[in-house]
Amino acid sequence: MIVCGKKLSICCSIISVWAILMLTLMGVLLYSHSVAFVDDLNLEDIQFETRDNFFTEAYTRYENAAHNCWIAVCIYIITLALSVHQYYLNRKLQYGL
Repeated sequence: MIVCGKKLSICCSIISVWAILMLTLMGVLLYSHSVAFVDDLNLEDIQFETRDNFFTEAYTRYENAAHNCWIAVCIYIITLALSVHQYYLNRKLQYGL
């Protein structure tokens, strides 16, 4: 069943590949506790009693963000598979393969 055209399926495939690469890299960097993402953790609003509590919460938030990136990667892999499938269906219809 053809849902989208050839050009849209190519566009979605390119965007999916880019998102897979970017989110995988972001997930790896977040999982390794990269300082570049510390502003995205929203730790300013919370008062911590000790430094250990701060680091524990920061590490938990880093890992949660990394897992969210990897979940998004899985969704983009599905999107890529559907886009490539649509491309081949359109190609088959166009060229009679």
